Amino acid sequence: MRVESRFSWLPTPFRSLMLFIVWLLLNNSVSLGHIILGGVLAIVIPWITFPFRDPQPLILKPGLALKQLAIVLFDIITANVQVAALILGPNKKLNPAFVKVPLDLTEAMPITILASTVSLTPGTVSAEVYPWAEALEPGEEPEQRYLLIHVLNLEDEAELIETIKRRYEAPLKEIFEC
Repeated sequence: MRVESRFSWLPTPFRSLMLFIVWLLLNNSVSLGHIILGGVLAIVIPWITFPFRDPQPLILKPGLALKQLAIVLFDIITANVQVAALILGPNKKLNPAFVKVPLDLTEAMPITILASTVSLTPGTVSAEVYPWAEALEPGEEPEQRYLLIHVLNLEDEAELIETIKRRYEAPLKEIFEC
Protein backbone atom coordinates (compact mmCIF):
# COMPACT_ATOMS: atom_id res chain seq x y z
CA MET A 1 0.00 0.00 0.00
CA ARG A 2 1.55 3.28 -1.11
CA VAL A 3 0.38 6.50 0.44
CA GLU A 4 0.90 10.12 -0.59
CA SER A 5 1.33 12.90 1.94
CA ARG A 6 -1.77 14.45 3.51
CA PHE A 7 -0.16 17.90 3.70
CA SER A 8 0.88 19.61 0.47
CA TRP A 9 2.87 22.31 2.30
CA LEU A 10 4.60 19.81 4.61
CA PRO A 11 4.90 16.54 2.68
CA THR A 12 7.13 14.73 5.20
CA PRO A 13 6.49 16.11 8.70
CA PHE A 14 8.86 13.73 10.51
CA ARG A 15 11.69 14.49 8.08
CA SER A 16 11.03 18.22 8.52
CA LEU A 17 11.22 17.87 12.30
CA MET A 18 14.48 15.91 12.04
CA LEU A 19 15.98 18.50 9.66
CA PHE A 20 15.05 21.27 12.08
CA ILE A 21 16.60 19.46 15.06
CA VAL A 22 19.76 18.55 13.14
CA TRP A 23 20.12 22.16 11.96
CA LEU A 24 20.00 23.43 15.53
CA LEU A 25 22.40 20.73 16.74
CA LEU A 26 24.91 21.38 13.96
CA ASN A 27 24.89 25.09 14.71
CA ASN A 28 24.94 24.50 18.46
CA SER A 29 22.56 27.40 18.88
CA VAL A 30 18.91 28.09 19.59
CA SER A 31 19.05 31.76 18.67
CA LEU A 32 16.05 33.29 16.92
CA GLY A 33 17.93 33.48 13.60
CA HIS A 34 18.83 29.77 13.66
CA ILE A 35 15.31 28.80 14.69
CA ILE A 36 13.80 30.80 11.80
CA LEU A 37 16.34 29.58 9.22
CA GLY A 38 16.08 25.99 10.47
CA GLY A 39 12.28 26.16 10.26
CA VAL A 40 12.38 27.54 6.71
CA LEU A 41 14.87 24.88 5.58
CA ALA A 42 12.88 22.13 7.33
CA ILE A 43 9.82 23.10 5.29
CA VAL A 44 11.43 24.05 1.95
CA ILE A 45 13.88 21.14 1.49
CA PRO A 46 11.27 18.32 1.86
CA TRP A 47 8.76 20.33 -0.18
CA ILE A 48 11.23 20.71 -3.08
CA THR A 49 12.53 17.13 -2.98
CA PHE A 50 9.19 15.35 -2.39
CA PRO A 51 8.33 14.94 -6.11
CA PHE A 52 11.60 13.02 -6.62
CA ARG A 53 10.85 10.41 -3.95
CA ASP A 54 9.27 7.03 -4.58
CA PRO A 55 6.14 6.65 -2.45
CA GLN A 56 6.77 4.26 0.44
CA PRO A 57 4.38 2.40 2.71
CA LEU A 58 3.67 4.11 6.01
CA ILE A 59 4.55 2.64 9.39
CA LEU A 60 1.04 1.89 10.57
CA LYS A 61 1.99 0.35 13.91
CA PRO A 62 4.74 2.48 15.51
CA GLY A 63 4.46 0.66 18.86
CA LEU A 64 5.19 -2.65 17.16
CA ALA A 65 8.05 -0.98 15.25
CA LEU A 66 9.65 0.09 18.55
CA LYS A 67 9.18 -3.42 19.97
CA GLN A 68 10.79 -4.86 16.83
CA LEU A 69 13.72 -2.46 17.18
CA ALA A 70 14.28 -3.70 20.74
CA ILE A 71 14.17 -7.32 19.53
CA VAL A 72 16.72 -6.58 16.79
CA LEU A 73 19.04 -4.82 19.24
CA PHE A 74 18.82 -7.80 21.60
CA ASP A 75 19.53 -10.19 18.71
CA ILE A 76 22.56 -8.14 17.66
CA ILE A 77 24.04 -8.36 21.16
CA THR A 78 23.26 -12.08 21.45
CA ALA A 79 24.71 -12.82 18.00
CA ASN A 80 27.89 -10.91 18.86
CA VAL A 81 28.45 -13.21 21.82
CA GLN A 82 27.68 -16.31 19.74
CA VAL A 83 30.03 -15.29 16.92
CA ALA A 84 32.79 -14.48 19.41
CA ALA A 85 32.34 -17.92 20.98
CA LEU A 86 32.51 -19.56 17.53
CA ILE A 87 35.65 -17.70 16.52
CA LEU A 88 37.49 -17.90 19.83
CA GLY A 89 36.15 -21.25 21.04
CA PRO A 90 37.85 -24.62 20.82
CA ASN A 91 35.71 -25.82 17.91
CA LYS A 92 36.87 -23.73 14.97
CA LYS A 93 35.09 -25.79 12.35
CA LEU A 94 32.57 -23.48 10.79
CA ASN A 95 29.94 -24.41 8.24
CA PRO A 96 29.50 -21.29 6.06
CA ALA A 97 26.67 -21.40 3.55
CA PHE A 98 24.32 -19.38 1.36
CA VAL A 99 20.62 -19.70 2.15
CA LYS A 100 17.62 -18.64 0.04
CA VAL A 101 14.87 -17.19 2.24
CA PRO A 102 11.53 -16.95 0.39
CA LEU A 103 9.94 -13.53 0.92
CA ASP A 104 6.30 -12.71 1.50
CA LEU A 105 7.09 -8.98 1.55
CA THR A 106 6.45 -7.09 -1.69
CA GLU A 107 7.34 -3.44 -1.00
CA ALA A 108 10.93 -2.22 -1.36
CA MET A 109 11.13 -0.48 2.04
CA PRO A 110 10.19 -3.50 4.21
CA ILE A 111 12.46 -5.76 2.12
CA THR A 112 15.32 -3.30 2.61
CA ILE A 113 14.70 -3.20 6.36
CA LEU A 114 14.65 -7.01 6.48
CA ALA A 115 17.91 -7.27 4.51
CA SER A 116 19.51 -4.64 6.75
CA THR A 117 18.34 -6.42 9.88
CA VAL A 118 19.87 -9.68 8.68
CA SER A 119 23.14 -7.90 7.81
CA LEU A 120 23.29 -6.10 11.17
CA THR A 121 23.08 -9.38 13.04
CA PRO A 122 26.62 -10.80 13.29
CA GLY A 123 27.10 -14.11 11.55
CA THR A 124 24.74 -13.32 8.66
CA VAL A 125 24.97 -11.00 5.66
CA SER A 126 22.33 -10.23 3.03
CA ALA A 127 23.78 -10.84 -0.39
CA GLU A 128 20.93 -10.22 -2.83
CA VAL A 129 17.18 -9.97 -3.33
CA TYR A 130 16.12 -11.79 -6.46
CA PRO A 131 14.58 -11.81 -8.92
CA TRP A 132 15.42 -8.12 -9.10
CA ALA A 133 12.70 -5.85 -10.49
CA GLU A 134 14.93 -4.53 -13.31
CA ALA A 135 15.52 -8.09 -14.53
CA LEU A 136 11.80 -8.59 -15.20
CA GLU A 137 9.80 -7.48 -18.19
CA PRO A 138 7.83 -4.22 -17.73
CA GLY A 139 4.62 -4.92 -15.80
CA GLU A 140 5.71 -8.44 -14.92
CA GLU A 141 5.59 -9.41 -11.24
CA PRO A 142 7.91 -12.12 -9.92
CA GLU A 143 6.31 -15.37 -8.83
CA GLN A 144 8.49 -15.53 -5.72
CA ARG A 145 11.20 -13.26 -4.33
CA TYR A 146 14.09 -14.55 -2.26
CA LEU A 147 16.59 -12.98 0.07
CA LEU A 148 19.98 -14.62 -0.42
CA ILE A 149 21.96 -14.53 2.79
CA HIS A 150 25.39 -15.79 3.77
CA VAL A 151 25.63 -17.52 7.12
CA LEU A 152 28.90 -17.94 9.02
CA ASN A 153 27.90 -21.24 10.63
CA LEU A 154 24.80 -23.01 9.30
CA GLU A 155 23.44 -25.74 11.54
CA ASP A 156 19.83 -26.13 10.32
CA GLU A 157 18.71 -24.32 7.16
CA ALA A 158 14.97 -24.85 7.72
CA GLU A 159 15.21 -23.53 11.29
CA LEU A 160 17.16 -20.46 10.14
CA ILE A 161 14.59 -19.68 7.44
CA GLU A 162 11.72 -20.13 9.89
CA THR A 163 13.42 -17.90 12.48
CA ILE A 164 14.02 -15.09 9.97
CA LYS A 165 10.44 -15.28 8.70
CA ARG A 166 8.88 -15.43 12.18
CA ARG A 167 11.19 -13.08 14.08
CA TYR A 168 11.82 -10.41 11.41
CA GLU A 169 9.60 -10.72 8.33
CA ALA A 170 6.24 -11.33 10.03
CA PRO A 171 6.49 -8.23 12.27
CA LEU A 172 7.54 -6.12 9.26
CA LYS A 173 4.47 -7.32 7.36
CA GLU A 174 2.34 -6.26 10.30
CA ILE A 175 4.12 -2.91 10.84
CA PHE A 176 3.68 -1.91 7.18
CA GLU A 177 0.54 -4.00 6.56
CA CYS A 178 1.82 -5.37 3.28
